Amino acid sequence: MKKQTLILTIAATLLTGFSGLAIHTSYAQETTHKTEKEASSIHNETYRQLNLFGDVFERVRAEYVEEVDDKELIENALNGMLSSLDPHSGYLSEEKFADMRVETKGEFGGLGIEVTMENGLVKVVSPIDDTPAFRAGVQAGDYIIKIDSDSVMGMSLSEAVDKMRGKVGSAIDLTIAREGEDAPIEITIVRDIIQIKSVRYRTEGNVGYIRVTTFSEKTGPGVKDAVKNISSELGDNLIGYVLDLRNNPGGLLSQAIEVADIFLDKGEIVSQRGRYEEDTERKNATSGDMANGLPIVVLVNGGSASASEIVAGALQDHKRAITMGMQSFGKGSVQTVMPFPGNGAMRLTTARYYTPSGISIQAKGITPDIVVEPAMVEVLASKRMREADLPGALDNGKDKNKKPANDNKKDKKKDSKKSDDMSLKEKDAEVEEAIDYQLLRALDLLKGLSLYQQPKSLTAAEASGE
Repeated sequence: MKKQTLILTIAATLLTGFSGLAIHTSYAQETTHKTEKEASSIHNETYRQLNLFGDVFERVRAEYVEEVDDKELIENALNGMLSSLDPHSGYLSEEKFADMRVETKGEFGGLGIEVTMENGLVKVVSPIDDTPAFRAGVQAGDYIIKIDSDSVMGMSLSEAVDKMRGKVGSAIDLTIAREGEDAPIEITIVRDIIQIKSVRYRTEGNVGYIRVTTFSEKTGPGVKDAVKNISSELGDNLIGYVLDLRNNPGGLLSQAIEVADIFLDKGEIVSQRGRYEEDTERKNATSGDMANGLPIVVLVNGGSASASEIVAGALQDHKRAITMGMQSFGKGSVQTVMPFPGNGAMRLTTARYYTPSGISIQAKGITPDIVVEPAMVEVLASKRMREADLPGALDNGKDKNKKPANDNKKDKKKDSKKSDDMSLKEKDAEVEEAIDYQLLRALDLLKGLSLYQQPKSLTAAEASGE
């Protein structure tokens, strides 16, 4: 009798607890198109399945080889139910829910990587700039196959994440499988407090460079400050912006909308479409483009996901920016966090994201307008003869005091050799500094657009009317 009462209590509790979220809501919408008999049949089947759950729960409590905690059992059951739906749904205990809220504020403890689950392994979406994982050489697309010698195969994503978390200052060993590498890579990372500065900026000549590493609560205001400060620093010399979203794993939708709105004057930014038509939401830009119509290049790669894809897609569809780089990650689903007071929260996938042109990002990503693969830039040390090197070459008519071409040949050769050596050293230094080939291509594109848009300069003859 006691056992039966317990089973019924569990079943009733679960049914009551979820009636407001799942059963009641879905039944109310679905049964509008069903007969009363069909609705009753579905309802009875749900009770039967919950009774089965209660029976299994009681058997585990009573007969498992070791004593188990009831709360842990139920939390694992809930997480199993949700995580079986897709890689991004899951149950958050009170502790994990608290951690998640800290993360969105831009400071948390750990390694500094955004991960997902793929083929039973933990896949790195992207490492976050200036974090232990980033400095250790973890790359977007890496597969974590072992954590401290424990195989990841068979773990849930939440279990793997829990194992990677730990005391600040403690070390963790990751075994990584990387495309193009024949053998697994062993990496040791020391855990640290992750303090994310989500927006960094600088000027590159006459171009404003804005790097967004994640979309936290401070991202929108950070990008606004970056645009203002760059505009103030360069003034009329400013020719455009590079918005770098590479290896940006996403974050808060509200901040993605705010960032896209900074550069858009009107139109849709993103739409969310759920299970039911009435759940569709559209977010539109407000009047005002802080960049004043200047050209923008958005950099994306395989580590650009979720919120960063929303920004790139909106600017691309409105022809407001040229996207450059590699195909993005393709995380286009919406997760809604539903708190249960005193009992953690549920993270549930409730919709898909669509760009303004109506294209779903999910499992597809953003295709860049200009595909640029990462590459190394190398200076070739070659010396070519030029007109000025020919014996007796004429001067250009401006330097009247120039010595004849054949004078001081030995000195000229020495000076020329010295100049060539210095030039090559300077070029090598420049290449060593500017190894970001994708960024170089973006800067070149903006410079080209600037030259094309400038009014044509007149020759001296045209200016004098000759």
